[in-house]
Amino acid sequence: MKTRILIGKVDPEAYKALAVLSNYIEHSSLTKTHKELIKIRASQINGCAYCIDMHTKDARKAGETEQRIYALNAWRETPFFTEEERAILALTEEVTLIQNHVSDKTYEEAERILGEKYLAQVIMAIINISAWNRVGIATGMQPAL
Repeated sequence: MKTRILIGKVDPEAYKALAVLSNYIEHSSLTKTHKELIKIRASQINGCAYCIDMHTKDARKAGETEQRIYALNAWRETPFFTEEERAILALTEEVTLIQNHVSDKTYEEAERILGEKYLAQVIMAIINISAWNRVGIATGMQPAL
C-alpha cells in the first residue's frame, strides 16, 4: 500500500485539532507506561501498522520490556501486567471495539482501581489513539523500513 494524502499538509487545521487532544493526553497525569500500553493495544486491535511501529519504539525508549510488548495481545494470559494495567487494557479493548459496548463490569472495575479523573484521562487517551489509527489506516501511512 502506498501513502495516500498527508492530512497535515492537505488540511493542517484538521490535523491540528486532533493534535490538541494528543497534547492534552501527553500532559495529563497518565503515566508514560499507561499511555504507551493504550496506544499499542488499541493500534493492534485497529490494525494500524504505522502506529504499532511508532508506539512500540516509544515504549522501548521509555523503558518498556520486550517481554511485555510481545505479550500485550495476550495480556490476560500472562502475569506481566499490574491490576491497574489490566483494568486499562480491558477498557482499551472494549472502547476500541465499541460495537460490543463497554460492559458495566469493565467500567466499574476501572473506576474502582483508577478513580474518576484518571479513568476520564484513560478514556480520552483510548479515543485519541483510535482517531490517529483511523487517520493512519485511511491514508495508508506506512512505517519506515
